[in-house]
Amino acid sequence: MTIKEFFDELRVCFDLNPDREQEQAVVSQISNGVSFRGANLWVLIFAILIASLGLNINSTAVIIGAMLISPLMGPIIGMGLAVGTNDIDLMKRAVKNYIVATIISVLTATAYFLISPLGEAQSELLARTSPTLYDVLIAFCGGAAGIIALCTRDKGNVIPGVAIATALMPPLCTAGYGLATGHVLYFLGAFYLFFINTVFIALSTYFGVRLMGFRRHEFQAAWRERRAKHILTAVVVLTMIPAAVMTVMIVRESFFENNVRRFVKNELSQSGTQIISSNVESDGNTLRIVAVGREINAATQADAKVRMGQYGLGEYKLNIIQGAQTDSLLQLNDQISQLSTTREADRQQLLDLSSQTALLSEQLAGYVRYEELSVALRPELKALFPQVKTLSLSPVSEMQRDTTAQRHFVAVLVGTDGSRRLPAADMGKLRQWLQARMPADSLVIIER
Repeated sequence: MTIKEFFDELRVCFDLNPDREQEQAVVSQISNGVSFRGANLWVLIFAILIASLGLNINSTAVIIGAMLISPLMGPIIGMGLAVGTNDIDLMKRAVKNYIVATIISVLTATAYFLISPLGEAQSELLARTSPTLYDVLIAFCGGAAGIIALCTRDKGNVIPGVAIATALMPPLCTAGYGLATGHVLYFLGAFYLFFINTVFIALSTYFGVRLMGFRRHEFQAAWRERRAKHILTAVVVLTMIPAAVMTVMIVRESFFENNVRRFVKNELSQSGTQIISSNVESDGNTLRIVAVGREINAATQADAKVRMGQYGLGEYKLNIIQGAQTDSLLQLNDQISQLSTTREADRQQLLDLSSQTALLSEQLAGYVRYEELSVALRPELKALFPQVKTLSLSPVSEMQRDTTAQRHFVAVLVGTDGSRRLPAADMGKLRQWLQARMPADSLVIIER
């Protein structure tokens, strides 16, 4: 096979034309997905609530489910198609619906986090506050896969995969969390990540449309087309700059950590010694190494300090904590670990004690209730039944000998004047009066 035949075969393998959908059908599908009204709007609101719940409880599965049902991709791909085909009307509709969807999403997430009892920022939420250049690449590749899938007849499961990979919903929910809790940096970082995804999904859609030769609307004036290209270039560049800076910082930190690991392994590792941690102290100029076991002698420390420059650590001072210092530090770390471990047990114990306290309070209230009732009945008893001198109230639980059943009632001891007993009519009136005044299902009156 010649080189020309090889490249011809390769061109056939990568050719999109055999699988392409008709251009008008693709444009119609994307244009219809731009609008947010009716069912689309309600689906967006519930998707935002699901994503907020997932971020709140730190559940990756719930967040993925929210991204699968989210309709946010519609106006973003619509903007890319509009730029690629010079369709001003589609661009206006896409931008308007994009702004509406964004505002509704952030407001929905803010309302949720305002009423949510779980206010702590979880790892899934914090991951959306520091975008990098890698997020730019993810958004661009995801958008490219999305427009290719939309332009083919057999779309498969590409669009749901793009929705998960580019993660449009979680940043908006995190922005809502930032507004609800007053964390401005959370809001700015998350909204910037959402903007990155928007710009580069639209940009990859634009390139895809141009490469596949979609028919373009002609501008009435050439300067308008030039201005549109300049605006697009400016937006892309300005969006990439902060992400590039953050990426450089992350890469530098990764190189630094790798240099520290190499330095510790090559210069400070020895038999009987274990390096517990290595980090930069708060002054920013001192590398602190915590070691346990056999102490690193002064000569080894001096040689290590001399060689720090070989590992890119020449501007740092070396502070090795070992011996008694290590014991104190480890004891403090152990105490912190024990506190963290026992926090959940203490919380459960507190809940158990609260339940027991509530039960005892309820039982005590039952006894106090009858004491207070006795005081309240005294004036009426004296006026209605002057021959009754004493009245005792007590809750009673009666156990049957042959069964496990219990009977609960209130025992009333009635003390009369001298040896005279209450007439049957008066006893009946006394029972009716007590039943009307006492919160009890059954009474047993005992005359003495």
